Amino acid sequence: MRARISVTVDGRTREVEVDTRTTLLDALREQLGVTSPKKGCDRGQCGSCTVLLNGRRATSCLALAVAHDGATIVTADGLADGDDLHPVQRAFLDHDGFQCGYCTPGQICSAVGMLDEVKAGAPSHVTAESAVEIVLTADEIRERMSGNLCRCGAYPNIVAAIQEVAR
Repeated sequence: MRARISVTVDGRTREVEVDTRTTLLDALREQLGVTSPKKGCDRGQCGSCTVLLNGRRATSCLALAVAHDGATIVTADGLADGDDLHPVQRAFLDHDGFQCGYCTPGQICSAVGMLDEVKAGAPSHVTAESAVEIVLTADEIRERMSGNLCRCGAYPNIVAAIQEVAR
């Protein structure tokens, strides 16, 4: 069965006909030519496919495209304002928060979503119960970013990049 859907990707509204079993990741990459989100594990475990879906981070390999008709999707490519990088993108470069770069778009989208969650006061598993204000310690960042894996092991630099933006 096929369905026609409309999504806004990185500020551009696009229509596409998809098999109702098509994941959002496959629709983005294979049908719309949006290659920023990467196909890593295809099981939602590595986070390489993370995008901002209606403002919240989501693993696009686990989302059916047809379920997100009308959605707004932001990929790492859509975070920059022209030639001006998003502060998280800039911090990743400044702190060498990537090595092979394969996981980087997902890491960056997840970091942007995570920082928004912190601003909204959403606690994580390691947030102190008595916390009035969430402090982004290295442990807090690691817990919040635990759904994104880096096979190169750039975690210390990723944490440093996120801490810089959080200040």
